[in-house]
Amino acid sequence: MLNIKKTLNTGIYFVILPHVLNHLKSDNDMNVKKSLGTILIALVTALLTVIIYSSLTEEGPEQRRGSVAISRSQGDTNGIHFANLPADFEAEKFNFTLAAENTVHAVVHVTSKFTREAQFSHPFYEFFFGERYQRPERQVEGYGSGVIITSDGYIVTNHHVVKESDNVMVTLNDEREFEAEIVGTDPVTDLALLKIDAEELPSLKFGSSEDIKLGEWVLAVGNPFNIGTTVTAGIVSAKGRSLNIQRDQMAIESFIQTDAAVNKGNSGGALVNVEGELIGINAAIASPTGAYSGYSFAIPASIAQKVVEDLIKYGDVQRAVLGVQISDVNSEIADKYDLETMKGAIIMGIQRDGSADKAGIKPMDVIVKVEGEKIEDASDLQTTINQYSPGDKVTVTVKRDGKEKQFDVTLRNRQGSTEIITGDQILDELGVKLQPLDEQTRERVGIGHGVQVTGLSEGPFSKSGIREGFIITYIEDRKITDVNDFKEIFQQVPAGAKVEVEGLYPGGEYVYVYQVQTQE
Repeated sequence: MLNIKKTLNTGIYFVILPHVLNHLKSDNDMNVKKSLGTILIALVTALLTVIIYSSLTEEGPEQRRGSVAISRSQGDTNGIHFANLPADFEAEKFNFTLAAENTVHAVVHVTSKFTREAQFSHPFYEFFFGERYQRPERQVEGYGSGVIITSDGYIVTNHHVVKESDNVMVTLNDEREFEAEIVGTDPVTDLALLKIDAEELPSLKFGSSEDIKLGEWVLAVGNPFNIGTTVTAGIVSAKGRSLNIQRDQMAIESFIQTDAAVNKGNSGGALVNVEGELIGINAAIASPTGAYSGYSFAIPASIAQKVVEDLIKYGDVQRAVLGVQISDVNSEIADKYDLETMKGAIIMGIQRDGSADKAGIKPMDVIVKVEGEKIEDASDLQTTINQYSPGDKVTVTVKRDGKEKQFDVTLRNRQGSTEIITGDQILDELGVKLQPLDEQTRERVGIGHGVQVTGLSEGPFSKSGIREGFIITYIEDRKITDVNDFKEIFQQVPAGAKVEVEGLYPGGEYVYVYQVQTQE
């Protein structure tokens, strides 16, 4: 401010004073008027000069705007500044504590106990003891996580956590232990539902996995390496990721990918948003070593919620299908069929009299929307349809010959009907009654898994040649440990399909393979 006053005084002295002197010497009125005008212009010019000069010659390289110092190097004319903040700068800190606190009490440890056969295949042993040698068994424990979704004890976890289990124990965050009942499992989505006898439990509500965005913060909560409840944080790295890690041909994979640290034991644990809402069930990691290497994958809540609701209500998942074979649209397909975009799912094949066929959809149609929601790829279509049940009506938009067409589709199950099908109905349709193997039968036949046929009526099983007493050990190369395994497989089999059933008869030494054709 002192510099401005000093400069102003100097400017007035050297610019205005000469004009005033000239005015005093002039005797002509005209000259007076001209002199006054000149004085006024000079005054304004001097004032502007002082203001501009002062703004350019302010002392010091640092200016203060409020409480934040903006550092500038000498001669900075391009608007580039250092990115440092002063010590007194206070930014809003992101807080995960509320979400973590709400989640840890609703995440449980799951201990799965099952019997595993020792794998003996030495030729000398088989030569001396034959095919019916007694295979020793050993008890094995596996560990995972689960999420309480209702206050009265329903818990969602992964199918692979409790698969083949003889006994499942659940440990709460307060160290209480409960034996859990397996309400049902769904290998197609790798989900399972447990139930413990308890009340007023902390629980998590499902959030919207569809609304999450790339880069959004999430928390993974589980029981890695069986060390106890652990919380890790990361961001959503990708959505709709398909890994092809499930052997089931009907598998539905549309994982949420994150960089939250997940390790062995985290399977079945919670993936939550910053509000503490359950948006996924942690299921897998991508790793060359078996330990966390930067990527983890969770089953979206949109899939999990439908599965558990069906298991609670019906005991089985009521899965709707379009009756189509689909593929992603790649550049080769887009060029071959003159498609404008690579978004959507192209229909490579269609089931006769299936949901899509009856609605008028044809092969080479590209499904781009379901109920007005855009379909990005084949995985996205599977996830979307999985949210519906047989009998639901949906509007499917396809691209055909460069134009969009809409079709009203009534969804059906794999058996081609719109009815609700439970496990008992499946057994009735197949004309078979089953029971788990008892300990005595296991010892007698020398195997540790399978279910036994205890009754037959008119139906596919009796027509195949299977007789009562037959012990089913494998169906389509999948190991059968209990009746639920049997039901789950046949629930996914299309009408009229042939299924390979393998097993043996008590006291026999031969393995039999039968072809069972389901009803059309």
